[in-house]
Amino acid sequence: MRMPGEAHALVRQTHQERVLRALRERGALSRGEIAEAVGLSRTTISEITRDLLRDGAVVVVDTDAAQRAGSGRPAERLALDPDSGQFLGVDFGHRRVHVAVADASHDVVASGRQTYSDGAGWPERITTAFALIDRLGHDRGLHFRALHGIGIGVTGPHPRSSAPHAPEGAFGPGFAAARDDVDVAFAERFGASVIVDNNTRFAALAEALAGDAIAENLLYVRLSDGVGGALVIGGRIVPGATGLAGELGHVTVVPGGARCRCGKAGCLETVASVPAILAACRERGADVGSLDELVRSRDPAIEQVLRETAEVLGRALGAIAMVFNPSEVVIGGEIARLAPVLVERAAETAGRELFPWVAAKPLVRCARLADDDGALGALAALFRSSPLLADHPEPAPIRALPA
Repeated sequence: MRMPGEAHALVRQTHQERVLRALRERGALSRGEIAEAVGLSRTTISEITRDLLRDGAVVVVDTDAAQRAGSGRPAERLALDPDSGQFLGVDFGHRRVHVAVADASHDVVASGRQTYSDGAGWPERITTAFALIDRLGHDRGLHFRALHGIGIGVTGPHPRSSAPHAPEGAFGPGFAAARDDVDVAFAERFGASVIVDNNTRFAALAEALAGDAIAENLLYVRLSDGVGGALVIGGRIVPGATGLAGELGHVTVVPGGARCRCGKAGCLETVASVPAILAACRERGADVGSLDELVRSRDPAIEQVLRETAEVLGRALGAIAMVFNPSEVVIGGEIARLAPVLVERAAETAGRELFPWVAAKPLVRCARLADDDGALGALAALFRSSPLLADHPEPAPIRALPA
């Protein structure tokens, strides 16, 4: 049950969103025109627009003097402030943070990334993210006084509040601290509401919205510093009973294999993550220390490692696809784009795991979005308008920066 103060704040936020939507769709409007467009009294509109002007979400662009027939005082016309960053999407990976900034029109107006070491604690990761946001604001001339929300993706399983917590140190340094402290740190810094979830789940949300039509049933896996996954079933992201659904990276694929950061052995992450692939290449004698070097190298050992990795990945994807019959299987991560043999061979292997009927085989493809997909998915969740989120049934596109 909501307290009276909470209910009042929710009503005010709803009114603000309606005003911003009207300005987003119709351009500059007078207060009277806004009142007519959203169906609120002029008194209420005056209060709402006063707050929006104070926060910098809207600006006065001109008056309606040119359109007025009478001799009354010209009315100010208001429009969205193009320099106002109103939504932040943040994706904390194992070794980098991505940030995407959207304005009130839901256009992504700035994005960037910054690296840190895999052993960096959460205070350092948060500080790095704050510095990146400050730099983006300075470089793009943006301000964040009118932030409506912040979406944050973190690595590893993100349990719901009723779920048991992951042990400290699992899935990277200070994972429990990420769950408990990241939202607080961002809320205190920016004074905006914050949502936190698994970053790969956010990436799957962005990928499902990236095409011409929303993917109703999709299996998503992202190969990066770790391996994450997510499921879209019946047009919705599936969290599972405790928020752990889709954790493909921690499915055992090599019994008794290498130790995983989660504490198990032989997980898919120990085979198909970027560090694992690079390490396997070096074990075969290929001198590669980065993805760029892997792509440039002509060492035949690399091709063999990629094919073997793809076969392991394909078997795992095929087994999971056999269970819930998705229409699409999406493989994300920079390595999937740079080494297409991974996707091609994984698709072949997954196909052998499925029914032989053509209609039973999903489309297996590389992700459409770049490595900022988790930040874009966090923005999509913030817009509170995706049918993939149970509480937010209205569709809305994500308009990203051009490549």
